[in-house]
Amino acid sequence: MLKTPGKSPFYAKGLRFSCVRCSVCCRFESGFVFLSEKDASLLGNTLNMGGKEFAETYCRWIPAENGDYMLSLKEKSNRDCIFWSPELSPRAEGEVSRVPVGGCRVYRSRPLQCRSFPFWASLLGDKNSWETTAMGCPGMNSGLHYSQDSIEKWLAARQKEPIISRSYQSMGKSVFTNIFYGR
Repeated sequence: MLKTPGKSPFYAKGLRFSCVRCSVCCRFESGFVFLSEKDASLLGNTLNMGGKEFAETYCRWIPAENGDYMLSLKEKSNRDCIFWSPELSPRAEGEVSRVPVGGCRVYRSRPLQCRSFPFWASLLGDKNSWETTAMGCPGMNSGLHYSQDSIEKWLAARQKEPIISRSYQSMGKSVFTNIFYGR
């Protein structure tokens, strides 16, 4: 996927990652969680909402470098993901942790971007990008081993589920009719 002819990617022997559900990737810093049609449909169904209602409540359009707009989840004023909740505890009963309690309200339906972290093209382009991100993520470089093949399957998943994007000209039109099949 990120191969240079004649050169193996830095992750050729695999990488280690196990999510510790610390929520660092969901909170504190501004960012974008881009959605595919599959993501939007699953989230809308999980929340029992039609496409337009889901988009108006939880989404925003972000300008892309090519002049189009990409669909992203909103974030709260404190920069937490719109679905992060301090009331949820992702830890098992009796587990002790120094990490504050809280979690994702839609964890089982979370978007591909969330499920595939940290196996994103932007983090796998070179070892420095991976290591820089790992400094802030306690799950990176520890835990489960992912082979090059399994990492590249995550990369391919984004190609199979492209981000919803619209041109400037279509911004005023409803783009969610097909996503929710008339819901």
